[in-house]
Amino acid sequence: MSFKLIVFDWDGTLMDSEAKIVACIRDAFADVGQPPPSREAARNIIGLGLSEAMAELWPEADDAQRSLVAERYRYHFLDANEIPSTLFPDARELIDWLVGRGYLVGVATGKSRRGLNEALEGTGLGDCFHATRCADEAFSKPHPEMLFQIMGELGVEGSDTLMVGDTEYDLQMARNAGAGALAVCYGAHERERLLKLRPLACLERLQDMRPWLERGIVG
Repeated sequence: MSFKLIVFDWDGTLMDSEAKIVACIRDAFADVGQPPPSREAARNIIGLGLSEAMAELWPEADDAQRSLVAERYRYHFLDANEIPSTLFPDARELIDWLVGRGYLVGVATGKSRRGLNEALEGTGLGDCFHATRCADEAFSKPHPEMLFQIMGELGVEGSDTLMVGDTEYDLQMARNAGAGALAVCYGAHERERLLKLRPLACLERLQDMRPWLERGIVG
């Protein structure tokens, strides 16, 4: 097991933002007079692009209705909601260690570019990643385009790339791009659901990734 490029999902993998995302989704639906989705339904779409998430949560709506609720979500998440989102323990240390060991590191996220840039600035990780892609710049997960773009920019093949994420969309994207997939089971999707996609491993904590890489153990 040898990788040159490690690409992380953001929400639910590097940043603990589930509570804020779920609250903003529910508030957005309430704003447009629709019953808010259940918390479980809102958790399920974390990782998708916003358009795809709205289509999943409100399949009978037309494009205008989905655009309106998406706009209300952006308002709550970027401007109004004050629920804090923080990095998971040891996230910064792990990224620094990876860069120090010569790995290329990237981010592939369902966030918008504005949302990711604000998160990178707020966490001080803006200069740590060699390439990043967002759902408003490429097809949403599980389509492999975000990974293809990152790999193309950095000159790395799929066989040398590892995708790290907390949802089945991350793992499916890795498979579709010919990359390795590493699951973390503390995020939006349950361990059993992730294991069905046969990732190389399913880690209980983000900080477990360093010894996992050092051991070179698959499983």
